[in-house]
Amino acid sequence: MNLRDDIAQILLTEEQIATRVKELGQQISRDYEGKDLILVGILKGAAIFLADLVRAIEIPVAYDFVAISSYGADSRSAGVVRIIKDLDESLVSKHVLVVEDIVDTGWTLRLSYLLENLRSRKAASVRVCTLLDKPSRREMGVKIDYTGFLVEDKYVVGYGLDYAGEYRSLPFIGVLKPEVYGGG
Repeated sequence: MNLRDDIAQILLTEEQIATRVKELGQQISRDYEGKDLILVGILKGAAIFLADLVRAIEIPVAYDFVAISSYGADSRSAGVVRIIKDLDESLVSKHVLVVEDIVDTGWTLRLSYLLENLRSRKAASVRVCTLLDKPSRREMGVKIDYTGFLVEDKYVVGYGLDYAGEYRSLPFIGVLKPEVYGGG
């Protein structure tokens, strides 16, 4: 099976992503110069983005991961958030930049559930960086501080984003054919 056969269209090429990640890294480096910065990647989707972003940041930076879920095996958000893996690092007096692959409904990052939790750990600041922002699907108010790309309401996969655990390894972001996920 070739995963690319399930892609209706390439939305963002590998080169476009690399260019934007480099720009984000430069902006974050300027904004956090002289500050104790820790990136908090949301597993599993943000792992690839976070790895590239860390390499694009030109100041000292630490990182850790948290695993949360608002989806089951379905393609739609369940609206229920669960913390599956918590942080290993202390956030006290650190500037936290939460790194997410995509923000659509906002449930995964809802303030009362994850962001407020991180703030309660005495972090100096908590901000959000997402590779993809899909504002047309927003159900919860979430402030995004750094955005890679705005995308339309299409089912996207690749570069860490998945459907049923597959397609994360694609080096680009593509639109999944509706017949693959049962969409119309």
